[in-house]
Amino acid sequence: MVFDPQYLNLAGLIAGVDEVGRGPLAGAVVTAAVILDPENPVAGLDDSKKISEKKRTMLSQEIKEKALCYCIARAEHTEIDELNIFHATLLAMRRAVEGLSLIPDKVLVDGKFCPDIMFPCEAVVKGDSRVAAISAASILAKVERDNEMIALDKTWPGYGFARHKGYPTKVHIEALQKLGVTPIHRRSYKPVQKILNGL
Repeated sequence: MVFDPQYLNLAGLIAGVDEVGRGPLAGAVVTAAVILDPENPVAGLDDSKKISEKKRTMLSQEIKEKALCYCIARAEHTEIDELNIFHATLLAMRRAVEGLSLIPDKVLVDGKFCPDIMFPCEAVVKGDSRVAAISAASILAKVERDNEMIALDKTWPGYGFARHKGYPTKVHIEALQKLGVTPIHRRSYKPVQKILNGL
């Protein structure tokens, strides 16, 4: 993976931030902030969606071992319903950055918007394939959220959470219609609202 050269030699501590879970109908949105160690690089970083589950899990462990610091944070499904997914995601990103044990000199966030934080921040479109630290954050967030949904599959069997991770697949929608809405579903999302309204 060749990252964008304009972000390779930034001075100081650079935190990369990304989220996973904006689209699912259930569960939290999970974010991560990572400050990588330039002296101890992690090989094989890429957008988490382009990496196999097995490789993501291995990379996640390596990132945790080699990074100068990292923090995984979240906004719960109830916060998503209260704030909307956009503001809940920014809140979770802020929690991740503020949870870092080191103070970043600059924060680079995947996407078009920065959370409300006290550090210099830049939004980077397609950042998870342009900036190593954002790629690392996307991997940590993806592995964390996938593991949470696999665990929730045991609490709420029949919905297929371990397979689709809460995304609105045909299997998930059919399970909702058959079994109803669980406490972990996002009630503000239209497919869930439809079930709740008997449509």
